[in-house]
Amino acid sequence: MYTALYRAYRPETFDTVLGQEHIVKILKNQIAADSTGHAYLFCGTRGTGKTTTARLLAKGVNCTSENVRPCGVCENCKAIKDGTFMDVIEIDAASNNGVDNIRELRESVKYPPVVGRKKVYIIDEVHMLSSGAFNALLKTLEEPPENVLFILATTEPQKLPATILSRCLRLDFRRVPEKVLLEGMKSICAAMEIRITDSALALVAANADGSVRDGLSILDQCLSAGSKDISREDVLEILGTVGEEVFLEITDAVMRHNTAEALIMLDKVLADGKDVRQFMKDWMSHYRNLLITKFVNKAEDMLNMSSENIERICEQSQRIDVAEINNHIMELAKTMSDAKWSTQPRILLELCIVKMATGLLQKSTLPSGNDAAVTTVIKAERTVISGAKTEAKPSAPAELVSNGGEANDDLDKDRLWHAIFETGEAATASFNLIRVGTELAEVTAHTFSVTASNTVTADYVKNKQRELEDIMEQHTGVRRQLLCKVKGNCDGPTQNGIDIESIKKNAENKLGINIELV
Repeated sequence: MYTALYRAYRPETFDTVLGQEHIVKILKNQIAADSTGHAYLFCGTRGTGKTTTARLLAKGVNCTSENVRPCGVCENCKAIKDGTFMDVIEIDAASNNGVDNIRELRESVKYPPVVGRKKVYIIDEVHMLSSGAFNALLKTLEEPPENVLFILATTEPQKLPATILSRCLRLDFRRVPEKVLLEGMKSICAAMEIRITDSALALVAANADGSVRDGLSILDQCLSAGSKDISREDVLEILGTVGEEVFLEITDAVMRHNTAEALIMLDKVLADGKDVRQFMKDWMSHYRNLLITKFVNKAEDMLNMSSENIERICEQSQRIDVAEINNHIMELAKTMSDAKWSTQPRILLELCIVKMATGLLQKSTLPSGNDAAVTTVIKAERTVISGAKTEAKPSAPAELVSNGGEANDDLDKDRLWHAIFETGEAATASFNLIRVGTELAEVTAHTFSVTASNTVTADYVKNKQRELEDIMEQHTGVRRQLLCKVKGNCDGPTQNGIDIESIKKNAENKLGINIELV
């Protein structure tokens, strides 16, 4: 009967374990010094070697060799490998998670080892135990009989009670680096006389995402095709799924505004059988990863990905600003919501890609180069200036007029000011000193006004006037002059704290008439 690769090439000694050198070093030293503990907790993502290492530890404490243990060739080591060693008991906590199961375990630990030096209990997926089962295990785990060793393995240590965690020596298994996976799979292919290209192996390792078992399972699928020669195209055809590599590439195409390339990539993905709605969810997760890596220096635990994939995402996140990530996430979320009720979700996703790649999303929030004279609607309502006797009505209700000198009320000033700081901070970190103490008060056709919280901040803004004007021109396409004042200070006459002169100028610009203050 055929044996899967991850079983056929399971490590039989510590020297053949991939990517867990920090754990191997601890266990080898403890076995050599005969100072192993009574309870261990092995934590880590799937396929990183928790159960394999637990069996190796069981071999090590029962190995009859006089040299390095485990040797992998003595009778005890062979019996543990075959699963026939009476003193090593493996328990699946997912299906044996009740109090009665743990009570049976407590009764069995009273009996001494039959063959080996120690009786070893390996409890896999221990987080699946019920609260009653955990309570029943506590006393036995804290003070087990002599020559009894417990090894608990889990992918979710946060679900374990603190009382269990405090009674175990915790060892965290890391995701295996792609380079290590690559070398391991290359040696397996050489032993099996399989010719596989480096690019194909690299693709398998990338999709394994740090899991040895996942990588060997993918390689197993490739070998099952029957060919002795495997190329990258063969791996892509067999996988039929979208890995992180595809999302990196399609996001790059969108960032470069290459709509055609992005649409062609989507077509290839869907032609391979990928569900369009699932693709949207995965793509949104990719943008979430870009957002996290933009602000978190060490995001390995948050993203739960291999270090190589995180490096690729970090590199891409440096080339995209937060506003663009926000726009794309919001557009994908809207498209996903619409796709729930649509019989043509692919068309909706294609339209979403066109919007993101052509920059239509940015145009809806920020003015472009030729849109500096933003048009506004003058509402046909009575305008009364405080302190003035003149009342006036526009001659044409709801008339569209050019924004020639008046404030653009429709502009999202907070968003524009944030975008300006994103650009400024990329050039110099000192821009962050005025981020909190300023706000964009007004944007007209020729000027933009900034309100500072104090005179010190206002002086700093004025020192950065040239840079701010350059960045404003970069974002809006029009050269505008910076006007800065301290909050609460007004240049013109005031009445009850109201800047009458400013109101007067605003009204004159909107109504096209002269107003006299009396």
